[in-house]
Amino acid sequence: MTAVVTGASGHIGGVLVRQLLAQGRPVRALVHSDRRALEDLGDGGGLLELVAGDVLDRQAMQRLCEGASVVFHLAAVISIVGDPDGRVRAVNVEGVRNVAEAALAAGVERMVHVSSIHAFDINSGASFIDENSGRVGADAPAYDRSKAAGEVALREVIEQGLDAVVVNPGGVLGPFDFVPSRMGTFFSQLALRRLPALVPGGFSWVDVRDVCAAILSAEGQGRRGESYLLCGSWHSMQELADMAQQVTGVRAPSLSVPMWLAQLGAPFMTLWANLRSEEPLYTSEALHAVVACRDVRSAKASRELGFNPRPVQDTVSDVYRCFAHRGVLCLAELQGCGAPQL
Repeated sequence: MTAVVTGASGHIGGVLVRQLLAQGRPVRALVHSDRRALEDLGDGGGLLELVAGDVLDRQAMQRLCEGASVVFHLAAVISIVGDPDGRVRAVNVEGVRNVAEAALAAGVERMVHVSSIHAFDINSGASFIDENSGRVGADAPAYDRSKAAGEVALREVIEQGLDAVVVNPGGVLGPFDFVPSRMGTFFSQLALRRLPALVPGGFSWVDVRDVCAAILSAEGQGRRGESYLLCGSWHSMQELADMAQQVTGVRAPSLSVPMWLAQLGAPFMTLWANLRSEEPLYTSEALHAVVACRDVRSAKASRELGFNPRPVQDTVSDVYRCFAHRGVLCLAELQGCGAPQL
């Protein structure tokens, strides 16, 4: 039976589509105009159907879900610049509701909703975060609030009869990052010596392939209505840069901007990026995340979904292997290397 994947043109969505195709499963993938994450797949040997659409179009979502056995919902707007036009909340809340209601009406056997660790109050001062931890409050960044509200919208449809589970990945890294993501840009800029300094702090990181493996496990093994945190290990931005240096041979920045100075400069970084029509490298909201709780526990996912995240160093190595294999970066240390494993 067909698996529907929304957000298929994103980093996680693109890898999930690849893993589904590797299992020989037919996939109906919802995409927007940017299809770089999937363009090398063609029609997936006759198994891949690309559907252009918007999760805010309820009728389109009903058509998308018709005849599907499972819906993997990943479509979201990720933002570190607030929600100036309201689209973050619209997509991340009403979009979830539209897809969930369409899945229920179509009689799908299960929906797996890919939310985020940002739905939890990771800045509460608690000694650790697990699935029983509190969700974000009204003072949290717009993106965080939208992810928590999206889960509330989903649970309202679960109460109507939908069989669904939620997974909450941490900071996602990994290969097959075609657009690329913000962290993919971070790693490419390190290799190109375009980052003179790093901000302090870090995050709980996880490999995109391990996230997708857990998503697939959640389809059959997750318990209805439950949430599962998917995090690997905490590493500072400096540690990530040092890992990158080990792979590329390019010296990692040794200068770290003090947090008070980074916070002071964040509005100017945003203004400068806006003038250049670029995404800011960091903002006040991004700094809010890198000082979050370091102890995020994924024991529940390990126990019930078989979640077993690989070392982050291996992930960083595969990020650069993928860049080199695709010709995105010319790295002498990785000449002739093959593509990383899916």
